[in-house]
This record gives sequence, structure tokens and C-alpha cells, in this order.
Amino acid sequence: MKNLKTIILSTVFTLSATAAFAEPYRIGVLTDMSGMNFDLAGQGSVVAAQMAVEDFGGKLLGETVEVIVGDHQNKPDVGSTLARTWIDSQNVVAVVDVPTSSVAMAVQEITRQTDTAFLISTAGSSALTGEACSPSTAQWTWDTFAMANGTGRAMTLEGAKKWYFITVDYTFGHALEADTTQAVLAAGGEVVGSVRHPRETTDFSSYILQAQASGADVIALANSSGDTMTALKQMQEYGITEAGQKIAGMLLFLTDVQGVGLDIARGLTLTTAFYWDMDDQTREWSARYSERMDGKKPTMVHAGVYSAVTNYLKAAEKAGEARSGSKVMETMRGMDINDFFNRNAYLREDGRVIHDMFLVRVKAPEDSGAAGDLYEVLATIPGKEAFASVENSACPLVKK
Repeated sequence: MKNLKTIILSTVFTLSATAAFAEPYRIGVLTDMSGMNFDLAGQGSVVAAQMAVEDFGGKLLGETVEVIVGDHQNKPDVGSTLARTWIDSQNVVAVVDVPTSSVAMAVQEITRQTDTAFLISTAGSSALTGEACSPSTAQWTWDTFAMANGTGRAMTLEGAKKWYFITVDYTFGHALEADTTQAVLAAGGEVVGSVRHPRETTDFSSYILQAQASGADVIALANSSGDTMTALKQMQEYGITEAGQKIAGMLLFLTDVQGVGLDIARGLTLTTAFYWDMDDQTREWSARYSERMDGKKPTMVHAGVYSAVTNYLKAAEKAGEARSGSKVMETMRGMDINDFFNRNAYLREDGRVIHDMFLVRVKAPEDSGAAGDLYEVLATIPGKEAFASVENSACPLVKK
């Protein structure tokens, strides 16, 4: 009897100690904290994830939830190593954000192998929910097809038929050019040429001269962030628009427009998943975000991170399961996804979150009333029109 009492007391002590020192669930924001994507993602994505956890109450299935951050330096090997370490040893149950499609592709393999939720807000290659799709992934904010289909189709239908691409030479750029080409051809346009450049290029002069000589109606920048801003500034020096050619920034963030200024960006048409000044809901959340970010306005990436983390937490709570990303995603597919970011949204079997997108035009300086007042919303693009149809998906998870 004495031995039995000792065993019982020992068991009670062990359970109590385990409860007292239970490791919290962790959300890992894997982002670019020091490179070309810092402003559009970076610290803003960390703050957005923290806001989502706090607004949810800071607990999931009775356990504390923490947000941790890692800088992948835009290198696939660094990103995948960080993700593996987090999942194996730091109880990370969801990886969030991940700028740079090549990094996201590498990280997706780790989250697929470990059945960990992968909530993509910044990487945009449509292949992430195409041939490379994963049952534990949700591509939340945008993809190359949606940006191409919005801007490419709209400008071609307006009469800009001949297109020339200046494309960044890696996974994302290739996907954006391919998807835009498809949209342009479908709208009755043609592609007259293209040229590729390394990431973080400082001199676009040779590429601009080739595009200028092509006779294209539109010079399309199939790149992003720092590359896009550098190209736009140098294109102004060459007088591209004054000579009659149009410029299409196929992926422009609010921070990019702010970076080059309205004098350079004025009149550009672009597609976005979110604009802070659309309505009372977007303004209310954005005001709370700005309080933590020294007055900075959120990009669509930041809003997407908040929405993705919030809906992950809701789905995990409902599923009674945090560690199996595929089970959480299966539960999410049966949920109503509707918040200040998502309009008419749902999670598809290929991992693509379908929601409305918006066609906007950059304001002229004289039409901007205050800091951050940058866009005029031209049209809402319903989600089913914005994103590639599931019938044409290359994702092996989709039932044909």
C-alpha cells in the first residue's frame, strides 16, 4: 500500500510539473527582416501576427500562444533550415508570411513532411497551390495569376495590346510573366518580347532601352519591391510614359508607391488584395496597426498575415488540433471566412484562399489628401474571376 501511495504521489507530481512547464504553441513568422522585402513584410508582419494572437485571447486549446520571428535572408536553405528547427525543437505549429517564392517552395516541403500549417501571405507563385500544392498550406493573400489577370486583362482590354516584359530571373518572376502572358493573350493582346534581370539589380538601363525599342504599348515589370522601385525611377529618367508607352507594375505594394512617390507612380494601374482606406472595417484595423508601427499604413501582406493567423487559430480551436496542419486546413474548408480583409472568401482544396481582389489606380499628388492616401479603387474583381479556376488546377489534391 505504501508503494502504491508513492507511485500515485509521484504521478501527480509529474503531471503537475508537466502542466506547470507546458511549452506554449508558437506561430513562426518567417520573413525578410533585413532585405528588399523588409518594408512590405518584415516587422509589419510580426506586428500583425501578434495582434491576431492577442485579439484571439492569447490561448489555443488551453495553452499559451507565442509569436516568434526568423529572418530567412531571401535564401531557400536558410528558410527551410529555420522552419525545420522551429518545428522540431520549438513547438512551432504554424509558419506564416514568407516573402520570396523560392524560399516558400523550400519551406513548403518542410511543412508538408511534418504536416505543419503553412500560411503564405507574401510569396505569390501560383505553383505553390498548383503542381507544388500541399494539404497543410493556405496561400492567403495573392498570387501571380490574380495580379496578372487583374492588371494584364484590364490594360489589354483598354487598348494596350502589345506587351514587353522586364522580368526578375527566379521562380516568382517566371510565374508572373507566364500568368500575365496568358491573361494578355486571352484578352486579345500579344507579347512582343521579354528580358530577364538578376534580383536586386541597380542598373536597368539596358533592359529599359530594349523595351523602349520593342515598340510595345506596355512595358510590364514582372518583379517586386526594390527592383520595381529602381526600375520605375529609371524609367522616368528615360521618359517612357512621355514618349507614349505605358508602364505596368505587375506587383506593386503600398510601400513601393510610397517609396517612389506619387510623382513617379501617378496613374499606374495595379491589382491588390487590400487597401487600408476602403471602408470603416479596414480603417479601424489599420489605425490599430499604425499605432504600433509609428504611423505606417499596412500593406496587403500585413493584413493577410493577421487574417491568416486569426482564421488558423479559429480552425485549430474548432478542430481540437493544432499540430496537424492538414486537419486544421480540412476544418477551415468548412468554415465561413469573413473579416475586414477577406470578402466572399473560402479555402479551396488546392490551398488557395479565394477572395475578392481590387483594381486600383495610383493618385496624382494633387489628388492625395493625406499621407497614405494613394489609391483610387476602380473595380472589385470577384474571387472566382480573380484566381485560376480549380478545374484547370495542376494540384494533385484536386479531385478531377
